Amino acid sequence: MRVVLTGGAGFLGSHLCDVLIAKGWDVLCIDNLITGSEANIAHLLSNPRFRFVNQDVSNPIEVSGAVDAVMHFASPASPPDYMKYPIETLKVGSYGTHNSLELARAKKARFLMASTSECYGDPDVSPQPESYWGHVNCVGPRAVYDEAKRYAEATVMAYHRHFGLETRIVRIFNTYGPRMRLNDGRALPNFLYQALAGEPITVYGDGKQTRSFCYVSDLIEGIYRLFESNEHMPVNIGNPHEITILEFAERVRALVGAKVPIVFKELPQDDPKQRCPDITKAKRILGWEPKVKLEDGLQRTYDFFRTQVTSTGLSR
Repeated sequence: MRVVLTGGAGFLGSHLCDVLIAKGWDVLCIDNLITGSEANIAHLLSNPRFRFVNQDVSNPIEVSGAVDAVMHFASPASPPDYMKYPIETLKVGSYGTHNSLELARAKKARFLMASTSECYGDPDVSPQPESYWGHVNCVGPRAVYDEAKRYAEATVMAYHRHFGLETRIVRIFNTYGPRMRLNDGRALPNFLYQALAGEPITVYGDGKQTRSFCYVSDLIEGIYRLFESNEHMPVNIGNPHEITILEFAERVRALVGAKVPIVFKELPQDDPKQRCPDITKAKRILGWEPKVKLEDGLQRTYDFFRTQVTSTGLSR
């Protein structure tokens, strides 16, 4: 079995590469390294079942030989990244999705798209079920990512309905774990960086907004189960345990043992007040729910970052 995985050198993509190879797949990883890193896949480069191609999938994708699956994970995914690369984010969500689907159609391969909880925007329903259509500002600063993913979902469903392509859509909620970047811009790497550097920990707004954090191994297991299932409509994969951002910052500070203050700054425009998945569907059709407790996942992630800092020093 052979899979083409776009965005395979990213945080999630690289973990998925590991799991697919462990399950006996041959993996062709395509990534232009705009936010991914070759360091994430360095341990795989000598594996005969792994191949890396540096390419922007917003351009047509040509792959020789048989392909059994195409998994589309390419996209900047943190607010600082997609605000730095707004056009690239829109292109990979539109052209990149189209090109990946065309590859799957040409090869008669199963297709899986990595979508996002950002499709729900700043929700007025919580937890968010897949049936919720969202509350998204289509001209706001986050729209380059939100609307790119919503468009991508529509494209995937059009290929499914019009061409009969076998497709899967996973809506990914906040995920954390090793291989995140310290300059990622999301809550956990920011908090860890600041605590390790002895800087004040920055919380935006009053910190009462909630998130639900899923450890990466749990997420990847859910994604693989979805890929193996017969479900073509979107499925939420995430951890339904909600925590306020302020409490999360306090936990990170305690874990690191940093005696630094928590400071508050203005909440960015359209930052969601709540983000929590309804995983009823994933439980029912996939038999999946997260297993890793927050304290255990945080410890593993901290151990990874501490090792990185020891070997390379703190850098953004």
